[in-house]
Amino acid sequence: MPDAIRDDAHAVNSLIETPGADPVNGRVRWDPGHSLWNGGMMAAALVLGPLTFTPAAFAVFVVTTGASLLLGHSVGFHRRLTHRSFQCPLWLERVLVWFGTAVGMSGPHWIIRTHDLRDWAQRNPHCHPYLSHAGGMVRDAWWQLHCRLELAHPPRFDLGRAGRDRFYRFLEASWMVQQLPIAALLFWAGGWSFVIWGVCVRVFACVHGHWLVGHLAHTRGPQSWIVRGAGVQAHDVPWAGFITMGEAWHNNHHAFPGSARIGLYPGQSDPGFAFIRLLAALGLAWDIRTPASLPHRDQLVEAHA
Repeated sequence: MPDAIRDDAHAVNSLIETPGADPVNGRVRWDPGHSLWNGGMMAAALVLGPLTFTPAAFAVFVVTTGASLLLGHSVGFHRRLTHRSFQCPLWLERVLVWFGTAVGMSGPHWIIRTHDLRDWAQRNPHCHPYLSHAGGMVRDAWWQLHCRLELAHPPRFDLGRAGRDRFYRFLEASWMVQQLPIAALLFWAGGWSFVIWGVCVRVFACVHGHWLVGHLAHTRGPQSWIVRGAGVQAHDVPWAGFITMGEAWHNNHHAFPGSARIGLYPGQSDPGFAFIRLLAALGLAWDIRTPASLPHRDQLVEAHA
């Protein structure tokens, strides 16, 4: 059975703030693995994408991108594995996490650590500009897509059951290779055009789109809530609400991080939460957290207050 949801729904689940942990001092270094991967996918998408475009290949891109972002990144990685905002059978969690790995950003352990480090740092009064997306779009794109931050005094992580899970350890070690069975299936179905648009263009769009929405969500846009004491406040990115499966309502997420529902107000589409509700109707999800069921958070105030 999945591990129990923590009592503190607002906690950063995997991070242990050790004495002296400092979110400010550190060095940004080139990350050759992610840099070559992200750069290679970008080159293949921009060079080979136009040469292999067909309406069918574009349809493959739309379907595979939507499926991986909805099932994997939004529901599997973010709302279940990282925030534990709902419960589900372990077999289903593993399926969703595989879809998250198939997005092509990295493995599940890297995703948890990267997310929770940024979450912890942004709750502090000050943090390194790498963690706050500060310093302009060009530098931030280089940092986030091609580099890593090495803090001088980092916190410690305990990934719990996810860290011990053999399947997740396998995905962590082979996350790039997970594109190969997808590519083989697409090649069988439609040849190289399906492979280029269903793998290379998809990964390029997902990874770079994730960076862009993340950058905007921490630098500009509308706000409904302020988290007092946090050095970095979140913003909504309305134009990206639907295509990010609801993740772009990021101001809501900072306000209620343990909530499975992120789109809270009229007009805020949230396909991720709609899918979780579908799972619940099928008996495959339970203990679903929403703002109404979360404990009061003293630091939270309305933005106009």
